Amino acid sequence: MNSVVVFCGSSEGHDPKFTEAAQELGRLLAHEKIALVYGGAKIGIMGHLAKAVLEKEGVAIGVIPEFLLLKEVVHDSLSELIVTQNMHERKLKMHELSEGIIMLPGGFGTLEEFFEMLTWAQLGLHQYPIGVLNTGGFYNDLLDMLYQMVEKGFVRKENYDMILVADTADELLLHMRQYQPLPLPKWMNKKQA
Repeated sequence: MNSVVVFCGSSEGHDPKFTEAAQELGRLLAHEKIALVYGGAKIGIMGHLAKAVLEKEGVAIGVIPEFLLLKEVVHDSLSELIVTQNMHERKLKMHELSEGIIMLPGGFGTLEEFFEMLTWAQLGLHQYPIGVLNTGGFYNDLLDMLYQMVEKGFVRKENYDMILVADTADELLLHMRQYQPLPLPKWMNKKQA
């Protein structure tokens, strides 16, 4: 993996371990020479993540829709800033720039971005490793709910197993490096993926 897209909160949350985990991941990405692709903000967990990457002389690429530039949330010291017309174009650009996906704690936007990438993997549109940094058990209830979908027949177990979960950044990157993607669906050819 030369780059990962990280989805996370534009808020910090109430527990300092969320920002500490983002900083740990940022330092690790820089150390491992893995470029960060993220939402481009200087605030919240996003800001802590990018700052940690940049402080260790790593590459941080922000992708932000034009309307958020007006809210003065954009990080102005990034390696590269890409401005898109809207949120849909932003997600597509993030996908194009990345070779892996990580979700840190966040809100509705974080979940929406993560689930779109997870759905694309389920459909065979990409075969990137998909990781959840489950700091302090933040996503335990969500992961339990997703497993209920398996038990109730709405999600196949092999699709659920695409989600790589770890409590630390080191462990998560190790899982992601060892990930073996599912074969492309029989109805999908390489051109379509």
